[in-house]
Amino acid sequence: MTPTTDLCDANEDKIAAGTLRVVEPMFQSWGMKSSFMGQAHTLKVFEDNSLVRSALEKDGQGKVLVVDGGGSMRCALVGGNLGMLAEKNNWAGIVVYGCVRDTLELDECDVGIRALAAHPMKSQKRGIGHENIEVALSFTTVRPGNWVYADEDGVLISETALS
Repeated sequence: MTPTTDLCDANEDKIAAGTLRVVEPMFQSWGMKSSFMGQAHTLKVFEDNSLVRSALEKDGQGKVLVVDGGGSMRCALVGGNLGMLAEKNNWAGIVVYGCVRDTLELDECDVGIRALAAHPMKSQKRGIGHENIEVALSFTTVRPGNWVYADEDGVLISETALS
């Protein structure tokens, strides 16, 4: 994958037009993949990871699960079992605007994971949320099918695939 810094340098016109967006630097990194890319599969949930599990149970080849958890710092939306499920089902990565847990287990998973922080408490399981809708990572909009690029320098969201 081309580094996000090079993608920014080569696509300044898309940044100016708003079709390439740089997510503000707020994420910590877990998982064995330090860089990943793929098309966004979006979820909007709040302190309930039922839809996260059901999404990760599907084939994720070429996809990044983008979870708008409302930035909640009161529980985790992804843990070790879901990290293993993501690896098993070939997800390129997971970006969580919220927390994760079981970080030592997540670091053993062959998937890239970005989240705001670690939190030891699990989420609720009520089956509440929305799938494949426009979501927000703080001030950055992500639509289903957008391209997500993540590495050690940050996370980018693009309307189209970048070369």
